[in-house]
Parts: sequence; structure tokens; C-alpha cells
Amino acid sequence: MEIELTGRTALVSGSTQGIGRAIAAGLARAGARTVINGRSGTGVAAAVEELTAELPGADLTGVAADLATAAGAHTLLERVPAVDILVNNLGIFGPRPVLEIDDAEWRRYFEINVLSGVRLTRQYLPGMMERGWGRVQFIASDSAVVTPEEMVHYGMTKTALLAVSRGYAKAAAGTGVTVNTVMAGPTHTEGVEDFVAELVGAGLPWDDAQRRFMAEHRPNSLLHRLIEPEEIAKMVVYLGSDHASATTGGAVRVDGGYIDAILP
Repeated sequence: MEIELTGRTALVSGSTQGIGRAIAAGLARAGARTVINGRSGTGVAAAVEELTAELPGADLTGVAADLATAAGAHTLLERVPAVDILVNNLGIFGPRPVLEIDDAEWRRYFEINVLSGVRLTRQYLPGMMERGWGRVQFIASDSAVVTPEEMVHYGMTKTALLAVSRGYAKAAAGTGVTVNTVMAGPTHTEGVEDFVAELVGAGLPWDDAQRRFMAEHRPNSLLHRLIEPEEIAKMVVYLGSDHASATTGGAVRVDGGYIDAILP
């Protein structure tokens, strides 16, 4: 399938590494003018430089802004006043016994994982609706419906994204704008390597650590391996195109069969 996004402007929050970086690369490869975002100006500049070398001719720009704050969202709006494809990817995760999570930590996860996307959607969705075309996507997780015992605070935020996405899809009904959630399964990123080591023990060769992690902590996976970020990105690029014009209000799974259900 040929996906052509030339003429579209795409913004991916939290896109200097991991899934976000892979999504930004995929959108740029398809021809979209792609905005890279992160908190650190140095990190954003490095990601833009690396992707420019990787994708000669790609139209890439970077904006450093802390999207966990309203001020950061406003900074981004000033630099990028309109987008056609918005991918709310920014998120944090980490294991913590649920009885040890204090109020501040609950709020921090909600601010970063949920409100960052709410603010950006509130900023950019009206313009998409006025122009009669747009794509908004929230990057959620299998944890939205299979709450991980070691990360209840993280799972809570991903469950919230399902409701937020569905609600915005209803607000955009009939306008030519689609809003969806992509439910990513256990994915191989830099942060996940540290997470796996924390759960199964440091010092194991990566292949052994991954196999042990999947067997002990993610046994429902039908892949029996971690998903690569590029595999998530391919779904996001498709949903960002004209080919997905009839897909809206959905929770689209790229979970490797981890969720043991026919529907989310």
C-alpha cells in the first residue's frame, strides 16, 4: 500500500526516542512535514539531525517544549500554529507497588500521560475540523485493559486515553477528522530495556532477559517477543492517511495478541 502524506504537517509529542521517534520517521518517510518534540533542546536537535541523515530530503523541524505543562503546550502552539496529523505519544512508565504511589506521583502520571494529549488536541482539533481534514491519535497500551500489577498508575492513564479519544472522536463527528487510539503491546525501546532489567535482574544477555521477561511478566503475548517501534509506527502512519478515512473512535491494537480478547 502506497501512503502519501506530502502536503500534510504532522506533530509527534515525545518523539526524540523510542516509539515516538519511530513514528516521526515513518510520517516523514511518507512525505509529511514532521515536527519532533521533546523537553530538551539538545535532545530535539540531535533527533532532528539523526533523522535528517537517515531520511535525506525529509522535511523535519524540532520544537523543545515540556508538554506536561500548559505553558509548554502554548509554546508549541506559537511555533506550530496548525497541524494535520497529531500523534499524542508522550508518556512515562515505571514499576511501583500500588500501595506506595503517593498523590504527587498519581498527578505526575496523569499530567504527562493524559493531560499533555488533552491540551494538544484541544489546541489543534478545532482547526482540523474547520479545514475538513485531520487525524488525531493517542498512543495507549495493552495496559489500558490489562492493568499491570506493577504499574497500576501507568495503566490508569492508558485507560483514560481510551475514553478521551472516543470523546474527541464524537466531538469531531462528520467533519472529516478522525480520532483514534493505538494500543501498543510490549515494545522494545531504550526505556523498556532498563525496565526489563529491573524486573528480571541486571546482567543477563538481552535475548535471555527478553525471553524471561515475556515468559514471566507478559505470558499472554502471541508473538513471544517484544514489538519493535517501527511496527507500531506503521499502524500510526496508516491511520494518519486517507486510507483510514472510515476508522474513527476506535482502539486499534498493535499488541502482538497480548490482550486475550476479541475486542479491546
